[in-house]
Amino acid sequence: MDNLPKISPGKTGGTVSCGLYRTTKPYKDLVPAGRLVYYHNHGDPGPGLYPVERWNNNKAVFKEKGIPIHEERYATTLKPLKPEGFYRVTKEFHCCEKRCRRFKRDMLVQLGYNGEGAPIVFVPEWHDEGLLVPLKGNRVEDHTLHHLKPLKVVHRFGGAGGER
Repeated sequence: MDNLPKISPGKTGGTVSCGLYRTTKPYKDLVPAGRLVYYHNHGDPGPGLYPVERWNNNKAVFKEKGIPIHEERYATTLKPLKPEGFYRVTKEFHCCEKRCRRFKRDMLVQLGYNGEGAPIVFVPEWHDEGLLVPLKGNRVEDHTLHHLKPLKVVHRFGGAGGER
């Protein structure tokens, strides 16, 4: 997939980029396999995993203190995930084999994840009050994410603004 962090074997702290990941192996008895985490290669108190604390508007909010990774190769077992945010659908696809929801070309969607790191797509809708993003979305297959192209959206998190 495009725009994903590069992973190459080597020492923790320089070879795995900061970003969203799904654990593929448990880390000791602290983080099970199949969990959404944020990995910082320079975090507090050092390179480590930051588990989800809660969700805010379909976006994961991660714990401030990470779980340090002392085994150098563990970080290379993390599966990189596409960043959360708003995307444009570049090619029509369905959420699953049952074809419960169709995502049409050029549709605006928000990409988020559940606690297991499984992708969820939310479809914003125009209402009298403005553009509303529902808190319920559709679980989609990992292989469909290449049909999403990131959009630049002005954001203001914690008082800071900018484009994403």
